[in-house]
Amino acid sequence: MSPSSTAPAPRDPAEPTTVAVDLGERSYDILIGAGLIERAGKLLARRLPDIRVAVVSDANLADRHLPRLLAALAAAGIDATPIVLPAGEATKRFEQLEHVVDAILAARLERGDAVLALGGGVIGDLAGFAAGIVRRGMRFVQVPTSLLAQVDSSVGGKTGINTAHGKNLVGVFHQPALVLADTTVLDTLSSREFAAGYAELAKYGLIDRPDFFAWLEANHAEVFAGGPARTEAIAVSCRAKAAVVAADEREDGARALLNLGHTFGHALEGATGYATDRLVHGEAVAIGMVLAHRFSATLGLCPQEDAARVERHLSDVGLPTRIAAIPGERLTTAMLMPRIAQDKKVRRGSLTFILTRGIGRAFVANDVDPVAVESFLQQELAR
Repeated sequence: MSPSSTAPAPRDPAEPTTVAVDLGERSYDILIGAGLIERAGKLLARRLPDIRVAVVSDANLADRHLPRLLAALAAAGIDATPIVLPAGEATKRFEQLEHVVDAILAARLERGDAVLALGGGVIGDLAGFAAGIVRRGMRFVQVPTSLLAQVDSSVGGKTGINTAHGKNLVGVFHQPALVLADTTVLDTLSSREFAAGYAELAKYGLIDRPDFFAWLEANHAEVFAGGPARTEAIAVSCRAKAAVVAADEREDGARALLNLGHTFGHALEGATGYATDRLVHGEAVAIGMVLAHRFSATLGLCPQEDAARVERHLSDVGLPTRIAAIPGERLTTAMLMPRIAQDKKVRRGSLTFILTRGIGRAFVANDVDPVAVESFLQQELAR
């Protein structure tokens, strides 16, 4: 079984797979393949001629990937200003946004120049936000270095930072001009980082692609090992997200489905203070997706067997699936419910969740009873 509806045509394995995001005049390509960082200068010069760039990255990547990228840009005659930030979710805050904005302006970059994000979701979200507001909108290029960023946060134009009130509550929609997903960099990820990104791969199957989820159940070992299965899984995920973004760019309707597991997950992240030694985003999404399926089963919407199957698969690949698996201080409903009430999908105080009628049958549920949510969480916290 293939994750695609039709078998891919034979192609040169050295050439990247291209996934188009169709947004009219703001359409762009996602290129997926090995060695794209070394080819980044030529690819950018061809598609965005005569630009200068600000390269935003973090301290963990500065030694690992930044020199290769800067060398590739220089070889193509592209002037680049590196901006290196601290690593971690705590970087997504106003202070670091101000630092990036000031550095871009100090470099005298113009509106037609570009901000390039070299990093995971944190760097992509923050750099994209800066690109969206400096000079009322600069060009933006994503070079995602984590699996999670390659299949989710680098695609679709969502940018933003966190505040004390919640995750990603301040930001703008600002589409990239190009995404370069270099699969080679994924070999440098720890098993925990890769598994965290895998949660987003599984999400696309759970939303509306049950055959893809079944394919992942059968082929997850090959996806973790690398090679064609990994590239294909990334491409399928990017196509899935590209289709949703093209139909609903600003999350007015169907795009909200991409938040499956995120209402619970964001609350868990906030309650742990975004401490990555306790919980990273993909792990929060994994627990959140299990909770969404179990909550749906509790409401009589989803078969218990499907909820158990989701939990089993995510556990099999090494992801946490229960709130009790989060190390450190024990969480409570008093910690979680206020954060759920601040979720971006809340409308006039009414809770909105992405629930499901089974694997591949997610839907947007409005006016969810907060009493039912709190009661469910009390049961889950006791597991």
